[in-house]
Amino acid sequence: MALAAALLCGMPTEAKNNPVEAMKAEGSFEAGNGAFMLNGKPFVVKAAELHYPRIPKEYWDQRIKLCKALGMNTVCLYVFWNAHEPRPDEFDFTGQNDLAQFVRLCRENGMYVILRPGPYVCAEWEMGGLPWWLLKKKDIRLREPDEYFMERVDKFQKAVADQVGDLTIANGGPIIMVQVENEYGSYGRNKEYVGQIRDMLRNNFGDKVTLFQCDWSSNFLENGLDDLIWTMNFGTGANIDQQFARLKEVRPESPLMCSEFWSGWFDKWGANHETRPAADMIAGIDEMLSKGISFSLYMTHGGTNWGHWAGANSPGFAPDVTSYDYDAPISESGQTTPKYWELRKTLAKYMDGKKMPSVPALIKPISIPAFEFDEVAPIFSNLPEPVNTTDIKTMEEFDQGFGSILYRTTLPEINTPSLLTVNDPHDYAQIFVDGKYVGKLDRRNGEKQIQIPACKRGATLDIFVEAMGRINFGRAIKDFKGITDNVQLTVDMDGRPFTCDLKNWQVYNIEDTYDTYVSMGEFYPIGSFTPGDDGRLPRGVYRATFDVKKPSDTFLNFETWGKGLVYVNGHPMGRIWEIGPQQTLYMPGCWLKKGENEIVVFDILGPREAKCEGLKEPKLDQLLVQKPLTHRTEGQNLDLSAEKPVLVGEFKPGNGWQEMPFGKTVNGRYVCVEALDAIDGKDLACIAEMYLLDGKGQRLSREPWTVMYADSEDVGRVNRSADKIFDLQESTYWSTVPGTPYPHAIVIDLGAAHDLTAIQCLPRMESDVPGAIKRFKVYVSPKPFKF
Repeated sequence: MALAAALLCGMPTEAKNNPVEAMKAEGSFEAGNGAFMLNGKPFVVKAAELHYPRIPKEYWDQRIKLCKALGMNTVCLYVFWNAHEPRPDEFDFTGQNDLAQFVRLCRENGMYVILRPGPYVCAEWEMGGLPWWLLKKKDIRLREPDEYFMERVDKFQKAVADQVGDLTIANGGPIIMVQVENEYGSYGRNKEYVGQIRDMLRNNFGDKVTLFQCDWSSNFLENGLDDLIWTMNFGTGANIDQQFARLKEVRPESPLMCSEFWSGWFDKWGANHETRPAADMIAGIDEMLSKGISFSLYMTHGGTNWGHWAGANSPGFAPDVTSYDYDAPISESGQTTPKYWELRKTLAKYMDGKKMPSVPALIKPISIPAFEFDEVAPIFSNLPEPVNTTDIKTMEEFDQGFGSILYRTTLPEINTPSLLTVNDPHDYAQIFVDGKYVGKLDRRNGEKQIQIPACKRGATLDIFVEAMGRINFGRAIKDFKGITDNVQLTVDMDGRPFTCDLKNWQVYNIEDTYDTYVSMGEFYPIGSFTPGDDGRLPRGVYRATFDVKKPSDTFLNFETWGKGLVYVNGHPMGRIWEIGPQQTLYMPGCWLKKGENEIVVFDILGPREAKCEGLKEPKLDQLLVQKPLTHRTEGQNLDLSAEKPVLVGEFKPGNGWQEMPFGKTVNGRYVCVEALDAIDGKDLACIAEMYLLDGKGQRLSREPWTVMYADSEDVGRVNRSADKIFDLQESTYWSTVPGTPYPHAIVIDLGAAHDLTAIQCLPRMESDVPGAIKRFKVYVSPKPFKF
């Protein structure tokens, strides 16, 4: 601290009075006694999380200025490994990936920087930021001390340090802290691995860099390293004192920081648009600042998952939409929201007498008149050259990272409709026999089997698989694409089922690139095709041009389209899917031209109308539900009259995890939790997370879990279905519909029978713990419960 003060005193007068010039002088940032110390003086971090690859480079400066005008003093950002190293040893830090330029822009705007280089970042980004090509080594152990993985991580970290290592505060730059890995407690326990990542960062950034690690209050000690700063992640509405209570116990002199204070949440295809109350966000920030607690608002501006970069969540498979609006204070397109202005009022109280910076000019959106597409290249008449393989292989084994893949083989004679089993389709498979559409297998719904019609020997079977984003959270990030195992046909043989593996495949790889689509082959006038029985035009690549008089931001409307990807003037704009909730794509005006613009749409279902228009407002909340959001069929009622509970218990009031042992080991596949009443005496019942302990007292993997039944789920305009109790997110929760009387019950299929010894439950994070269950019963059965 004395050194930092000396450095500050040694600065030129101009640097002392000018924060931008001060950042160009050597300085220090460290953890002091109860506070962070910046150049020897206490400093409260007020960070705005925003991600440069999710923002058009032309708008970087404006977005940073919007954050500064909120009252923020720091920008927090992830570095996405897979965006920077699309192929091994081919690093890209240019254009949209120019990390160093973004960091310098932060400095020019008087903003410090917190760098989060992973290697894993989550962020609802494809594979959590890890490159797909790691999966070409099928036995690789991700986020563990695997020799090949660690070798590749070190090369990436060196490449990042080559770009911004000279921009740390010790070198006269704005970077005050660098994060070690990311929320590792939600992945596993491995201090050796976390320590190796720490050592890499120190080797590449130097001994003077300040390192920290973030996790949840429930697990931060599992991988916490003694020589790192520890920070907590939690969402709006959380009981802040409770979130920091354990840290204060083990490190009473540590500065406190919420390194991810979640302002909203991300959207998933086929689920409601997510929002969070502004009042909860602002109250939390106000409370933290009043107590001298630092924070980073995740997200202050979310931006867009361009192209195929949107990830997916797990357990199960829940792919994220293109928009990363996040219900943040600054919208996806850089507009200020009511949240922004309310937050600005609050942060104005914590400016230490300084004047709030002015809000920069906003971009005025435009509308673009509706236009028709005039040509299409149908998929099946424009396939690339095939590759022959005896056995099924994944997309990665064909050196393909993104896009679609067609598996083709011939069938034996089938005299009656028979069962086709695909193990496993990742992620959306369409089945065709002799060119006729049979049906689809949607990984979101766990679909693997479909009945195919009787056919003659030699009939062609096509399985067309579109890969969506790889899972970005939990152990399931090792997410191969295409068909991951085999394809089986079950036929009737003299009254008995006979199952065989189908072999000898022709495989057609369709990479997701602009060049792939525009060079598809023959384009035909759309008028030469008539819609099919389903009212759709052909599956394929659609192309059109549209005119713009004065380029500015707009939102391209795809309500009449099926499912696929969009490119405008060669820019990958993102995914579309008719199920919603997102129906428009954000189109930055900086990527449009005055006059003629080209648009290319690859639609794997086919549009009902091949048209589009530009709107002044997005449509992010238009859900066309194709699968039930609840887990109870009409008239279905759980009957527990013949069941004996393995546990009758009572939860204690308050926040935090509670564990209730069964008192003996029981075996079963189906578990029912029946809530009898609430601690506050009201009707509401909520659970944020739930685990079961196995015979060794270890938490059971929840990857195979599915919800069989829930008597009540609040999904009217929110996403509080029963599967939220095992979605690995402590800030989301299952909630019954308000006003629905007790008792309430959830039935879980564990996927297989297990020895069970205890249940662990986490209530909601808020200080008043709404919906906290008091009395409850647990039932375990080897067979399904009676309904």
